[in-house]
This record gives sequence, structure tokens and C-alpha cells, in this order.
Amino acid sequence: MKLLRTISRFLVGFLFIFSGFVKAIDPMGSTFKFKDYFMAFGMDSLAGLALFMAVVLAALEFCVGMLILFNVHKKSASWLALLFMLFFTPLTLVLALTNPVTDCGCFGDALILTNWETFGKNIIILALTLVVFFTRNLEKDNNSKITHNITLAFSLAIALGISYYSYRHLPFIDFRPYHIGANIQDGMIIPDGAPADEYKSLFKYEKDGVIKEFDESNYPWQDSTWVYVDVEQIKIKDGYKAPIHDFSISNEVVGDITNQVLNDASYTFLLVSRHLNEINLDNQKQINELASWADNQAYHFICLTASNDDEIRAFKEKHRSTYEFYATDEIQLKTMIRSNPGLLLIQNGTILNKWHWRDIPKTTEIKANLAAYSITQHQTLTNRLVILSITTTLLLLIGCFLMLKFRFLAVKNR
Repeated sequence: MKLLRTISRFLVGFLFIFSGFVKAIDPMGSTFKFKDYFMAFGMDSLAGLALFMAVVLAALEFCVGMLILFNVHKKSASWLALLFMLFFTPLTLVLALTNPVTDCGCFGDALILTNWETFGKNIIILALTLVVFFTRNLEKDNNSKITHNITLAFSLAIALGISYYSYRHLPFIDFRPYHIGANIQDGMIIPDGAPADEYKSLFKYEKDGVIKEFDESNYPWQDSTWVYVDVEQIKIKDGYKAPIHDFSISNEVVGDITNQVLNDASYTFLLVSRHLNEINLDNQKQINELASWADNQAYHFICLTASNDDEIRAFKEKHRSTYEFYATDEIQLKTMIRSNPGLLLIQNGTILNKWHWRDIPKTTEIKANLAAYSITQHQTLTNRLVILSITTTLLLLIGCFLMLKFRFLAVKNR
């Protein structure tokens, strides 16, 4: 039983930590997912709580996982894990049966699961959680109170710190198909031989004032008394879907310029705003200056939005925006960048850089060779992440050392 408990504890702890971590690095992604659920279940009034719930859920999962993994706050952690699974397992069954949202978002964009895969995953985790819960008294808790509090505070600080940074800037690990270095055109390719969507035809025929539905199995081939009314195509199986789909750039004046933009050997700045009436205006002056600078350098600068023509026209007049606006699918805009507005730099369809509106560079900072400038920025960010990772690891090791030390002292005193 001790071996089974240890294995279950490590698996449950790791899965909770992983789930909480990938949510924490993309709080806006979880926010969008909460809003999707609220809309699907007719609870639109709760949309304002989506960001708060996203941060709390990520922190809760991460902390519960850390406590279970390090075997501290055993009773509280095992109870929380059990209650968590008892709530989400039936919920994912309902989602699998009704399919209001195709992707549960339980592992963010790091691991996309269908609703049935999510339910199966939760059944396994629930079984492991039950082992952890019912064996919680099998081992004596020799950790001191200070050890418990240090572990909890350390876990909470990591989860909230990651969420805070990713919300105010951008996720420092990007699992989406629009990550830096990705080529948008490559992401739109469907491989040869990939399975296509499968449909079945549902025919409607009328006889004696009664309309009846038929499919291929009971179609009235020999009975000419049935009069054709309509046919409906019903999808029965999803085929392969490219990582990037429904992506286009167009407006009523010039039409579709998607290929033109993605095949441009020069640099193109894509200012992304899901909805212009929700855009943050703090950096609007700086954005206009960057657009003018790009025009002087013979680079392209355009805005992609899902707003209608009236909103675009009003925005251009109010903020004196000289760049052109184009329509793009709202879901694609949400996926491209977790900021409103956000800025992408592309060349030949390859994403060279991405900026949150707080981090949009000033014209005095950037160089004409934008590719080299972007590489330098990435190296700086990478170095910072390495330092952060090393620091976090050292703190974790120090925390483990202190836990062992306090545990040893507690056993010695007893």
C-alpha cells in the first residue's frame, strides 16, 4: 500500500502541477475558455469573472499538486484533490455527451484533448486520487508547521507570479500555432492522405401530408409516391484540421490579400485587435509613431480586427490612424496573440517577433534589420528565463532541504 500510495501521489501531484502550470502561463487562454463555457451554458453574466476564475483555478491546481507531491498538508491537499475530481469528472462526462465546447482546455494549448479523452483521463486521475485520499493516514506527518507553510507559500507565489507576468506581457512558453518562429502558411497545410470530414445525408420526403426523414439505409428507392422535400448533410466524424485554419486577411476595398502578405519578402507589422471597442489605448500614440516609421522604411503596417466597418471608421477618425484595417476571424485573432492590441512581425509568413501592447518597441529602440533585432530580443528573453529557472530550482532545492531539516529536528525532538 505504501508503494501504491507513493506512485499515486507522484502521478496525481505531477498531473495537477502540469495542469496548473500550463494554465498559469496563459491566463488569457483560460479566460477565453471560461467565456466559451459561460456562453454555451447560458451564463453570459459571469463573463466578467472569467479572468479571476482562470487565475484562481491555475493557482489551486498548481498548489494542490505541489502539496501532494511533497507530502505536506496531506489531509487538506487530499480532500481538495478529491473534491476537485468529484466535481470535474461528472462535468466532463456532461461535456462529452453534449459537446458544447470541443476542447475542454484542461491542459491549455499544451495538450489538446477531445471531451471524451478528457473524461477518460479524469477517470484515471480520480482512481489515483482515491488511493491518495484513502491512504492519507498511512504515513505519519513528521513535517513541522513551518515546512507546511513554506511549501504552500512557495507554490502560491510561483503560480500567481507566472500568471501575473503572462497577463501583463505574453506567455513565456507559447504552445499555439502562431508562436515565434512558426510559418503561418506551413501551419495551414493539410498533409496528403489526411482524413477528411465524414458526413451522412438525411433526406426529407413527403407523402399524404407527412414529412419523413430517410438515410441511405432506408431510402424509398422503389416507392415513387414519396415527394422529395430537402436534404441535410450531417457531420458524423471530424477529419484532420490544420493547426492554422480560417485565417484570412481582407477588406471590401482590396479584397483578400492573405497570400500577398504571407509571401512578402519584406517585413510586415500586424497590429492585432479582436475588437476595437475593447482595445487598450495607452500605447496608441506609440503605435501610430511605429506605423509612420515602418512606412518610411518601406515596411508594411496593417491592423487585423474582427470589428465591423463602422467601428473601424470611427476608430480611424478618432485616433488618426494612417494604417489600413483588414478583417480576420476573431478566433484566429485570439489565438495569434493574447493582447488587445498586440503586435506581430512577420517575413515571408514566418513570425519573427510578438509584443504585448505594454512591450511594443519605440522607434528609437529598433533597428532597420528587424530580423537581427528580433534575434537579439529573443536571446535576452531566453537568458532571463534561464536565470529565472535556475533561481526557481535553487529555491525549490532550498525548500526541500529545509523540509528535510525540520523533519529531522521534529523526529529528533520527539
